[in-house]
Amino acid sequence: MAEGIDETDRAILRALLSDGGLNAKEVGARVGLSQPAAWRRIRRLEEQGILKGRRILLDREKLGFGVVVFLGVRLAAKGRLDLEAFERAVQAIPEVQLVQHVLGVYDYRLKVVARDLTDFERILRRRIMTLPGIGAVESNVMLSEEKSGVPLI
Repeated sequence: MAEGIDETDRAILRALLSDGGLNAKEVGARVGLSQPAAWRRIRRLEEQGILKGRRILLDREKLGFGVVVFLGVRLAAKGRLDLEAFERAVQAIPEVQLVQHVLGVYDYRLKVVARDLTDFERILRRRIMTLPGIGAVESNVMLSEEKSGVPLI
């Protein structure tokens, strides 16, 4: 664990993981602190870089995106300029939700959302396969998601 983190800090982090929209007063009530004490601890966790902001999770299915596909992408060339050109281009595709530079068989792992498989095929053909430096691509369609994130606290 990080230095300077006690059980109260961990309780604060757990509370914020369960609901990132909690304010300092609500966090304090959950962990047994006053609003000012909770605010100071949250602020310290942010300053230390342990708490890196709060995110809103959208329900992709309710927004019409029923398919998630993970792509393994191998680049044809692997120079620094090739990597930078690929990363810039792939980040401009709104359906690409996650870009991970990885070590192994593939150079990148992408998380792509689409309305359905026909829509995914369009994204793959017109956007992904036309990216600079693209080589081999392997698609894995997500069937279900059982766990999202692992609390390490």
